[in-house]
Amino acid sequence: MKNEKRVYTFGNGKAEGRADMRNQLGGKGANLAEMNLIGIPVPPGFTITTDVCNEYYEIGKEKVVELLKSEVEASMKHIENLMNLKFGDPENPLLVSVRSGARASMPGMMDTILNLGLNDEVVEGLAKKTGNPRFAYDAYRRFVQMYGDVVLGLKPVNKTDIDPFEEIIEKVKEEKGVKLDNELTVDDLKKLVKLFKEAILTRTGQAFPTNPVEQLWGAICAVFDSWMNDRAILYRKMEGIPAEWGTAVTVMAMVFGNMGETSATGVCFSRNAATGENLFNGEWLVNAQGEDVVAGIRTPQQITKVGSQRWAELQGISEEDRAAKYPSMEEAMPEIYKELDAIQTRLEDHYRDMQDMEFTVQEGKLWFLQTRNGKRTGAAMVKIAIDLLHEGMIDEKTAIQRCEPQKLDELLHPVFNKEEVKKAKSLTRGLPASPGAACGQIVFFAEDAAKWAGDGHKVVLVRIETSPEDLAGMAVAEGILTARGGMTSHAAVVARGMGKCCVSGAGAINVNYKQKTVEIDGKVLHEGDYISLNGSTGDVYDGKVSTQAADLSGDFAELMELCAKYTRLVVRTNADTPHDAQVARNFGAVGIGLCRTEHMFFDAEKIVAMREMILSETLEGRKKALQKLLPFQKADFIGIFKAMDGCPVNIRLLDPPLHEFVPQDAKGQQEMAEDMGVTVEYIKQRVESLSEHNPMLGHRGCRLGNTYPEITQTQTRAIISAACDLKKQGLDPKPEIMVPLTGSVFEFEAQEKVIREEAAKVFEEEGVEIPFKVGTMIEIPRAALTADCIARSAEYFSFGTNDLTQMTFGYSRDDIASFLPVYLEKKILNVDPFQVLDQRGVGQLIQMAVEKGRGVRSDLKCGICGEHGGEPSSVRFCDKIGLNYVSCSPFRVPIARLAAAQAAIENE
Repeated sequence: MKNEKRVYTFGNGKAEGRADMRNQLGGKGANLAEMNLIGIPVPPGFTITTDVCNEYYEIGKEKVVELLKSEVEASMKHIENLMNLKFGDPENPLLVSVRSGARASMPGMMDTILNLGLNDEVVEGLAKKTGNPRFAYDAYRRFVQMYGDVVLGLKPVNKTDIDPFEEIIEKVKEEKGVKLDNELTVDDLKKLVKLFKEAILTRTGQAFPTNPVEQLWGAICAVFDSWMNDRAILYRKMEGIPAEWGTAVTVMAMVFGNMGETSATGVCFSRNAATGENLFNGEWLVNAQGEDVVAGIRTPQQITKVGSQRWAELQGISEEDRAAKYPSMEEAMPEIYKELDAIQTRLEDHYRDMQDMEFTVQEGKLWFLQTRNGKRTGAAMVKIAIDLLHEGMIDEKTAIQRCEPQKLDELLHPVFNKEEVKKAKSLTRGLPASPGAACGQIVFFAEDAAKWAGDGHKVVLVRIETSPEDLAGMAVAEGILTARGGMTSHAAVVARGMGKCCVSGAGAINVNYKQKTVEIDGKVLHEGDYISLNGSTGDVYDGKVSTQAADLSGDFAELMELCAKYTRLVVRTNADTPHDAQVARNFGAVGIGLCRTEHMFFDAEKIVAMREMILSETLEGRKKALQKLLPFQKADFIGIFKAMDGCPVNIRLLDPPLHEFVPQDAKGQQEMAEDMGVTVEYIKQRVESLSEHNPMLGHRGCRLGNTYPEITQTQTRAIISAACDLKKQGLDPKPEIMVPLTGSVFEFEAQEKVIREEAAKVFEEEGVEIPFKVGTMIEIPRAALTADCIARSAEYFSFGTNDLTQMTFGYSRDDIASFLPVYLEKKILNVDPFQVLDQRGVGQLIQMAVEKGRGVRSDLKCGICGEHGGEPSSVRFCDKIGLNYVSCSPFRVPIARLAAAQAAIENE
């Protein structure tokens, strides 16, 4: 059993923790400590470490409570002394909040309880002490509601049910004839508390606890329990956050934003989290608590006047009405706003990054409850990094490291076609919560979104407001539309973190969950109808709107230039067409690392000639068919060499088994027989003769070329003659010819002989010579083990990590889905090895092959061309072991370039 310190206190400008202790204290606890140390007004409190979360799951609740008891009791005394209040004392009560906080930000995924410490006696004392019974009972009903949900588990039974507590609130409001919660009287709030407690007892069988100490331990344990709730587990999987990190628990003295018109609460950002614009922004509510802002139940007001004016314009509200009904904090509380603005600037300067902050104003005094590096979209990420660089806040290397490679993917997504948008029918407009273009079929529930997306549909999730329970649906949706909530609501924050298009607070939409309809300005849309969202403007369009490629200039281009300055590992692309090659080159690819020639054979004319070659039983017949294919192949290579002029193009000779090119179905075989003028029986017999028990290990790759050298001759002729033609035109083609699936040096040497002899013939015929290389694809473990032998002949190695992973693990990538989920759940595997390179096994083979190969040929070029070439951790490994390049699909080239630059900086 550990005897280490488990609880760290903070308050009154002092703290036992600091910012660099986020692994122990979580992001929230570490930053609360740091804010104390730099003089920001923070309510006192304490943080229980993330290690205790792991102990909680290892040794159980009772033992952990026993271990923590003395430290928590001492820390509660610490808060009491600083606040001059007493926990559980009706005369002078201290209330606390209990909050989660992992080392990685997980907004809304775990649980929080506010106003803890209230019971029937304490609430009376609080009402008497503050002279504000409405505030006291509002805090009490909120506490019973949150505790009943989070700790005692009173939740909706079915997805179409509304929250049981909200159902009670709606009934009471209906009886009173009021619309807003803050219109309820003290007696109404007392009634809510009574009804809430009755519902908890009836539906859970548990009475609401009246002892504040019991409440505290219930809340602390509930936060630890929430680390393993479904939404937190799903979020961790999506974000790659290890379960063993655990969550910290922070207990803080309550400060109240719901004590009247001089009290408020809000969330703010030092820069725009959607666009990256250097503009302080945020949302606030008068006479409210923090959950009201982020839950989306009340649409909040803007903090700044500029933000408020922008919001009003989007909502179609006049400036006169805006100023009267929806004033900004800057206008309504100018002195508090001035203090808030100064502190947010100070915090951004201190952390040198965009900050996401929560604050409360209690009767004219400002308190900060949290700061963290804000979640942001891919576009905002790049802009903020480049702007901070220009402002002198960070250096070039830090700017590169501030960007997450995977989030660049968001910038590459299409946007709406400008001409098509002009013609589109606008249904309504909400808040532009997370940019991008989204088009899909309407669904109303997370489970339906997951099912529809699993069936291949593109969906838009439409909700009144989202909650953490909707995470699975948000993850698969193209976009999210909500009726309520602002720019800091759950929908907005989570969507930005995921890179999902989101329009929030579209007040004109009326969602009916039971009927699965949404009414917008008189038009009723049903589940399955198409809508389109513009997350950059907040517009909602009827039907489908077509898209176009995104513009990648400005800050993005500057980031890519920075990457080129620091990278050692260059990035090529996997491309089989001139179009793909050009796209990749525009993204900064410096060559092709894999051109799969078999992909060129599936067009109508080509496949006929290919099948004729396959089914021919004589050498002459095969050669005749190959002659038909030659001009097609040559034309393909001319286009690719042109797109990649001056850059190396690595062309893999025919790799798949021949049966993949012939039809397996009766209709296809009938058509083929007619095309070739033979009987269907003959076609069936030839197709059956080509079938193999294990094609992965069968007649494919270099085995095909060695069995039928005429195939290699024809492909070599197409490659070399295309290069010669372009050379005569003044271009600079750089062909590399790759022999696939080499397992033995003798296999390679037999193919190399055919290639070089055919190339010599072409040079003689064309009267021009082109330098070219002959290399091999290392995708069989034996090739890695005997790489020193192979390198005596091969001029370069390209690691086919997809097949090398299959062969090393003995897993079929086509069939792994049948057991991979179980392996990931049981931690037999931490990640899918076809997505993330297995560095210990497959990586060791690659490293060994590189060292052996370069031991024989010091200038041996080495790269990888499997799917791992665009995966950041795999790219870092490739840089570390000294590969020359990685190759990936065109749209992952910028991601690989950023990952390569970060790897070079990290591996310095």
